[in-house]
Amino acid sequence: MKKFFYSSLIFVSISFCSPAQTFFGSEPLAHTYSIVARDPQTGEMGVAVQSHWFSVGSMVAWGEAGVGVVATQSFVNPSFGQHGLELLKTGKTAQEVVDELIASDEGRDVRQLAIVDSKGNSSGYTGVKCISEAGHIVGNGYSVQANMMLNNTVWGAMSKAFENSEGPLAERLITALEAAQNEGGDIRGKQSACLLVVRGDATGNLWQDRLIDLRVEDNPEPVSEIKRLLKVYRAYEHMNKGDLAVEKNDMILAMDEYNAAMQMFPENLEMKYWTAVTLANTGQIEKSLPMFKEIFVMDKNWKELTKRLSPVGLLTVNEDILKKILEQ
Repeated sequence: MKKFFYSSLIFVSISFCSPAQTFFGSEPLAHTYSIVARDPQTGEMGVAVQSHWFSVGSMVAWGEAGVGVVATQSFVNPSFGQHGLELLKTGKTAQEVVDELIASDEGRDVRQLAIVDSKGNSSGYTGVKCISEAGHIVGNGYSVQANMMLNNTVWGAMSKAFENSEGPLAERLITALEAAQNEGGDIRGKQSACLLVVRGDATGNLWQDRLIDLRVEDNPEPVSEIKRLLKVYRAYEHMNKGDLAVEKNDMILAMDEYNAAMQMFPENLEMKYWTAVTLANTGQIEKSLPMFKEIFVMDKNWKELTKRLSPVGLLTVNEDILKKILEQ
C-alpha cells in the first residue's frame, strides 16, 4: 500500500480504477497555502508554498519551462502535478486541464488545485469538503489558494500582496507567502516551504530551465528561511557571473560581480576571497592584502588554496606579489 501526504498529515492511499484516483484514508487532516504565477515581462513561472508538514515542496509544487506550473494540495493528489504538465503540453489551457483533472478524480471534494500555463492563463479549484478555512482567488496570471487556515482572510491577503508587489517573480512569490503568514497562516503552525521558478521558454537543458529550486524541509520559521535562502541565491548569482567573467578574462566585470556578492554577504569568506583574488589580478594589490589577511586569520585553508591558484592561472601575479599575499 503506497503512502503519501497531503501538505499536512500522511495518509494511506486507496487505489480506485486509475492510478490518478488517490483518495484520503482515516486521517483527513490537511493544510497548505500556495501561489502559482507567471511574470508577464520575463515569462518566468513559479510556485511558492508553506505548510505545517515536512517537505511540502516534494508533493505540492510542480513546474516545467515553456509549459506551466501546478500546485496540488489539500488531500493532495500527486498525479495532478505530472499529469497536469502533460496535458498542458498538448495545448490545453490551465482551465481545461483543471476541469479535466478534477472531473476524473473521485476525491475531488477534498482537493485543491491551481495551474498557470505558459501563456499566463490561470485556474484554481477548491473542493467543497476542504477543511476550513479554505478558498482560492484566481487573478491575472496567478492563483492563490489555502486550506485549514486560522482565518478566512489568508488567500485574500496573498492576492493583494502579490498584485501590489514589484520586482522579480521569486521575490513577489515570497511576498505572498509572508502575507499569508501575517494573516495567521496554518491553524497548526509552520514547518516547511518551497520556491520553484522556471523559464518561460524551454532551452531543453534542465539546469538552465529550472532557475530557482529552493526548499526548507523542517524549520520553525520556514517562510523567513526561504526568503533568506533566496537572498543567498541572488548573491551567488553574482558570484557565478563573476566566475564567467573571469573565464572570459573580463576582470573588471568580475570585480563588479564579486563585489556585489560580497556586499550582500560580507561575512561570507568565499565571496570575500574571490573579490580579493580579482583585486590582485587587476593590479589592486594594496586593496587586496587586508582582505587576504582577514580571510587567512579566519581560516588558514584559504592560504593553502591561494598557493594552488597560480599553477592553473586563476591568480595571475608574479612570485614576489604571491609571496607578499601569503605573508598576510
